[in-house]
Amino acid sequence: MPTAGDTALDPAAARATATGAATGSAGEAALVLVGGHESGGGERLRALAGGRSEWRAVGPGRALAGAVAALLAQSDRPVCVVPMSLGRDPRLIADTARTLRWLSGPANSGRLALAEPFGGTEHLIGWLRGGTGRALAPPEGAPAGGTGTAGDGAAGEQAAGEPTAILLTAPAAGPFEDAELFRIARLVRQYRTHRWVEVAFENGDPSPAEGVERCRLLGARRVVLLPAAFGAAPVVPGAEDGGPLLSSRAVAGVLRARAAGAVGRLLQGVDGIAAGLDAEHGHGFPHSHNSLAPHRH
Repeated sequence: MPTAGDTALDPAAARATATGAATGSAGEAALVLVGGHESGGGERLRALAGGRSEWRAVGPGRALAGAVAALLAQSDRPVCVVPMSLGRDPRLIADTARTLRWLSGPANSGRLALAEPFGGTEHLIGWLRGGTGRALAPPEGAPAGGTGTAGDGAAGEQAAGEPTAILLTAPAAGPFEDAELFRIARLVRQYRTHRWVEVAFENGDPSPAEGVERCRLLGARRVVLLPAAFGAAPVVPGAEDGGPLLSSRAVAGVLRARAAGAVGRLLQGVDGIAAGLDAEHGHGFPHSHNSLAPHRH
């Protein structure tokens, strides 16, 4: 399993590194990171863009429109917009596409691209499984015990000497987005030997403090917080910080991959905006369609 510091955690990242080195096209594009509820409306992305003059981190709507318009006016470089979703914010992708459609007039033809989102739920599950393995690993220098490896859940718990629960945290959003995190938590736990992967929401239900208390009632003596979002997990008395979802190096690798892919498609005349407009379709309550209209799920 890849670690948080490994850019190979996303196969596209490895391909983009080689492609970008050969063509340089991705490096020439200005990059805009647009965030929704998974990044506090973009606030938690600013640290990722800090110190990089060609990267901007913004929220959706007017902030995004202003940043993209300014970059288009500053130079002739292409502008690539990456929806910073981890799979639980399809509305962000659709809203971003709507904003970019408004900006993609003839004057900006061939210069504006909507990249694929930073990650999907399948990425998030893998990254959280990696973080869980690190959190349950025994302290450095401690015997692993048994035949299991340090990241094998129960073996790690036994070496650490305490029953451990993992508490996934994220900013609260809507009911469907929050429910999706419960599904993700179940898949993070699946096929592993550790017993508890629970969920809590910042400014939501259950709160991180309530989540920690639930873990204690289930029998955990050690609770480790892992963010299922950008930024750090909240500080909760009696719980440990499991670190960020991804290292800064891994985040940069994924972003380079997304930018390289978007610029490559832009050179073929595909800006990704039309596809992004449909990203929210099927999200939320069920709906019906005219049987005569062509439709794809």
